Amino acid sequence: MFGFKIVTQYEQGIVFRFGRALPGLRGPGLTWVNPFTDRLRTVSMQIVVAAVPGQEAITRDNVTLKVDAVVYYRVIDALKAIINVQNYTCAVSQVAQMSPRSVIGQSDMDHILSERDKINAHLKDVIGAPTKEPWGIRVERVEIKDVSLPESMKRSMSRQAEAERERRARIISADGEYQASKKLAQAAAVMAADPAALQLRLLQTVVEVAAEKNSTLVMPVPVELLRFFDRAAPAIPAATAGEAVPAAGTPDPPIPAALAVPVITLPDSVPAGGAVAAPLSTAPKTPAPV
Repeated sequence: MFGFKIVTQYEQGIVFRFGRALPGLRGPGLTWVNPFTDRLRTVSMQIVVAAVPGQEAITRDNVTLKVDAVVYYRVIDALKAIINVQNYTCAVSQVAQMSPRSVIGQSDMDHILSERDKINAHLKDVIGAPTKEPWGIRVERVEIKDVSLPESMKRSMSRQAEAERERRARIISADGEYQASKKLAQAAAVMAADPAALQLRLLQTVVEVAAEKNSTLVMPVPVELLRFFDRAAPAIPAATAGEAVPAAGTPDPPIPAALAVPVITLPDSVPAGGAVAAPLSTAPKTPAPV
């Protein structure tokens, strides 16, 4: 219909009369403008999703990254968005492409990969600073979609992760050995206090070995038995071939009691210096008759 315009629910209208913006905004619904002097511009108040293409940047620790991001923004002041900037969609897109480079250049690679929320909040502040007041556009949210690393850096990070897991595995294994040694030491102390416990442990080991259906059963010799034989054996020093011969004039070593020759005392009837021709147990022979 002549001079009537429709403004949808998610839009706001600005009326220009002879090139000058009239105060006030036209809300959603049917509105009338002078077709000869007025022009109606509508601005969408919906949230706009703008994809930021991949941007290559160098981090503070000299690592080249490629970052893809998404920016969510909306117009909060339709008059500023139309008057102060020629094309606010293109302007926000250019700001969103430049901001990741400056933010990534101020951060380390590990910080970018591990603390993504802080990077997103920083990007939101950097992009929203030049757009909110002069352009009437508010950035709602910024999300980093993907961070592409060089292949060499990926291999280095993989080796680092493997080394870290190997270190943890060794520490856990060593800690297990330490705890097991403490328990074994306590068990040894208990068995030393009660010798019957060691025999019971030996029998339990025999039962565990026999449960495997083995044809050969090895019975260990108790250590106590070896100690008994060691105590029962006489302490006789055995002469070896390499033993040194004592020099002349050196007193003889003491003879052990086991090898000492008993001293025989002769009766008084036997004359001193007399020779014994025959043993005492042998009867004297009588001369045969001629």
